[in-house]
Amino acid sequence: MRSDIDIAQAATPRPVTEIAATLSIPEHALEPYGRTKAKVNLNWLKALPMRDSARMVLVTAISPTPAGEGKTTTTVGLGDAMRRIGKDAMICLREPSLGPVFGMKGGAAGGGYAQVIPMEDINLHFTGDLHAIGVANNLLSALVDNHIHHGNALGIDVRRVSWKRVLDMNDRALRDITIAQGGVGNGFPRQDGFDIVVASEIMAIFCLATDLDDLKQRIGQIVVAYTREKQPICARDLNAQGALAAVLKDALAPNLVQTLEGTPAFIHGGPFANIAHGCNSVIATQSALRLTDYVITEAGFGADLGAEKFIDIKCRSAGIHPSAAVLVATIHALKFHGGVKVADLKEENLDALAQGMANLERHIVNIRDHYGVPVVVSINRFESDTPAELERLMEHVRSLGVTIVLANHFAEGGAGAEELAQLVSELCEQDQRPAHTEHSAFVYPTTASLWDKIGRVATTIYGASEITGSSKIRNRLKELGDEGYGHLPVCIAKTQYSFSTDPQLLGAPSDHVMEIREVRLAVGAGFVVAVCGDIMTMPGLPKTPASENIDVVNGQITGLF
Repeated sequence: MRSDIDIAQAATPRPVTEIAATLSIPEHALEPYGRTKAKVNLNWLKALPMRDSARMVLVTAISPTPAGEGKTTTTVGLGDAMRRIGKDAMICLREPSLGPVFGMKGGAAGGGYAQVIPMEDINLHFTGDLHAIGVANNLLSALVDNHIHHGNALGIDVRRVSWKRVLDMNDRALRDITIAQGGVGNGFPRQDGFDIVVASEIMAIFCLATDLDDLKQRIGQIVVAYTREKQPICARDLNAQGALAAVLKDALAPNLVQTLEGTPAFIHGGPFANIAHGCNSVIATQSALRLTDYVITEAGFGADLGAEKFIDIKCRSAGIHPSAAVLVATIHALKFHGGVKVADLKEENLDALAQGMANLERHIVNIRDHYGVPVVVSINRFESDTPAELERLMEHVRSLGVTIVLANHFAEGGAGAEELAQLVSELCEQDQRPAHTEHSAFVYPTTASLWDKIGRVATTIYGASEITGSSKIRNRLKELGDEGYGHLPVCIAKTQYSFSTDPQLLGAPSDHVMEIREVRLAVGAGFVVAVCGDIMTMPGLPKTPASENIDVVNGQITGLF
């Protein structure tokens, strides 16, 4: 089978105006970026009513492994399949970050014959949204240090500046730095650091804002620093919100592209799920619910990280709910969770498969019982999967009272996911409520304390026995509650590879202790971040980064995946 990029480059995409026409979007509402991608005018979108017929489908997955699961690929394949069986559907995805593209994970445009195109554009600079977010973030950083340099009328304590600079690249050398060296003309020296763009509060605000006014208000609420008396300094105190909104104004409109089969797709916003809330923009999702009857979207990494934040943060904030969830897994990934090394995954191993199914089972329980969403398990089939392995898996999942289906969209496109599409559409039709109604099942209530909210996620979703934190962490959470932020949801930043904070603990570990290392207030985004274990908000590149295989040959990009 050809590589992903070869398949994508061999496709003949339809003009974006034709894709827009399938959604009844007129040309005057499009702002084209070439022939195959465009932004859709926000004012035109906001004037459309929400469809009472609209239903939303969440695609999520088991805990990720080096073997791969295919969550984005399934989202694309399911969207294509829904249209093949006669449903009015489109998909909503996140924008890839350049960090993973050049690092270990690669791109995020799907794979095989279930991809969004133009694949190279989407995985690289696309329409410049992430660049705009980075510029807005760093403008705020510059304004903070400029204010300090020119007299510091607000009394900012340079030891308590909480706002970090960002870069859309994995660069461990920038995690902790000292700035303003070289004399008085360069400002006041202080400790600083970089996060990756997709971990920025600006990214979270961008993805949770409902319009430009909401964006501006949220930006103004960002706490950038504290005084010596520990009084918060907000972006609005620096009169920063207007300029940042101006930088982000054009980026705020959702990006319209297509799949290989011409299914329309919004790709907009891209927060990581292991260090942020892991969902595409509310604007894109709500716009899709105005345009189609079935919106297929995804949340990052496994259901423990992605689906939890999708429900407890995005759905709570936007007043929306999914009618069904698709839980993606592979035989290879399940055997990896059962202790098989990557090199041996093609060999039949029923014992390891049985052991690894514990990971799948916990995700099922979380989605069905704790999130209250009907679930279908979708298995991406590999050529090396044996009949005995497939039968063992199918029997086990059915014994849990859950529907399971084999999908082959990677090799066959939408045709390989028609059975999945039929099952999903049946679940959606059983839901009497439109997607633009509030979800009813959350892991925690807003009235719980911040400590209890983190604890409920840890014990209910992750299987932990308890959470721990230093007295400094406990005091900080209490301070945030006393300052009026206790009602906010929590966003857990932790490794994506395990239910625990130890990436080596595969399967479904229980009774582990989850340590809170750091607490960050993201009041503009509307949540409090709990950083757990060794997770980094500025990742590093692997020993052999994906960038080593990327090139331009005869004018075409090669090696991108």
